[in-house]
Amino acid sequence: MNPVPIIVALDFDSAEPARELVDRLGPVISFYKVGLELYAAAGMDFVRELVARGKDVFLDLKLYDIGETVKRATAQVARSGARFLTIHGSKAVMRAAVEGRGSAPLKLLAVTVLTSFDQEDLADLGYPCDVAELVRLRVRAAMEAGVDGIVCSPLEVAAVRALAPGAILVTPGVRSAGAAKGDQKRVATPAEAIRAGADYLVIGRQITRAADPRQEALRILEEIRTAQSAS
Repeated sequence: MNPVPIIVALDFDSAEPARELVDRLGPVISFYKVGLELYAAAGMDFVRELVARGKDVFLDLKLYDIGETVKRATAQVARSGARFLTIHGSKAVMRAAVEGRGSAPLKLLAVTVLTSFDQEDLADLGYPCDVAELVRLRVRAAMEAGVDGIVCSPLEVAAVRALAPGAILVTPGVRSAGAAKGDQKRVATPAEAIRAGADYLVIGRQITRAADPRQEALRILEEIRTAQSAS
């Protein structure tokens, strides 16, 4: 298991509060997610800033466009030093991203089904299958396309790990017992997600909105280690 399997989500509307949080967390956390909001506000300059500070960056853009656009965008991200990039679980998108990445060390993660989605949301989008089946279909397609990892709900981690034993599994929708779920619907605790086979846990508000983010991160890490020792 990774010594620190937490990726902190920098869900801020500008670089300054994100920078302040990174400073507060110090050496406790070395991996950060830059999502659409912060990317729209601060762009690749902030990604490069984090990389220059020795931090790993999970660039969560969920690329979904025509193949040539995805290919070229992925090539740009690969030059930035970001470690992970999310892409849509469409076969054409995944193949284009793999081509655009080339020999760069950037890891591509296919998004299966958003953790804010449930069966009703899939029906609204016109999918005839259930969540579990759609996840399975996208995992198989991702492995065939040469993608490095999968983003999935902690509730699907065990099934995904069985389908893709060597894949990097990143799970959002992780909350300690008693923590607010926010807009997530398919959630589990950090200990449950790690035991199920997750490599990394994306955690946002539970840490970023804590009175003492550093102490909260340390508490979650201890929660994970205690669960592992007991298993």
